[in-house]
Amino acid sequence: MASRIRLIMKLRTSGVQNTDVLAAIEHTPREWFVEEAFTDHAYDDTALPIAAGQTISQPTVVAWMTAALELTPAMRVLEIGTGSGYQAAILARLARRVYTIERHRELFLAAQERFNRLKLTNIVTKCGDGAKGWKEAAPFERIIVTAATKEIPAVLLEQLAPGGVMVVPVGGSVADQILLRIRKDESGNIATQHLMNVRFVPLVEDK
Repeated sequence: MASRIRLIMKLRTSGVQNTDVLAAIEHTPREWFVEEAFTDHAYDDTALPIAAGQTISQPTVVAWMTAALELTPAMRVLEIGTGSGYQAAILARLARRVYTIERHRELFLAAQERFNRLKLTNIVTKCGDGAKGWKEAAPFERIIVTAATKEIPAVLLEQLAPGGVMVVPVGGSVADQILLRIRKDESGNIATQHLMNVRFVPLVEDK
């Protein structure tokens, strides 16, 4: 518990002031989402390796991305890249329903088990190509992408509701990735804001 409190204090000092986001992170046991070998580092502010060559994101990045979505309790959120399930678990405490897609079946099944253990019944999971979004459930008020794309995904923009927000890391290589917040107005016009430099694994698309 002390290590969890230290992490929350670090997030505050790094500029994360959204109390709802901080509370969601405080009440989500990150040690359940990391590999057993790294449980002692679960509340370090660092990314950690998970199965399938993927990572669980640095808590500071998770906090900033979540805050950037500007969530309200009535919203439906699409997450591209379930990974360990940590980000989705935090979103589930802030939104009405979370739809999350993971292409690696090993990660997909492990995340489902964690959601069940936490009794997070407002998360809907899918194993598949996240680059295609979730057309059957669209549109979404919010979309979050947890892997880097070379350009803003047109398919996901189509599935973003008017008035919606998408947060996505964009860049051709790890060295030049930037986190973007994209707003879609009621007329469908797009405005893009550069939030911060980031480092994410690439989004793999089916050919």
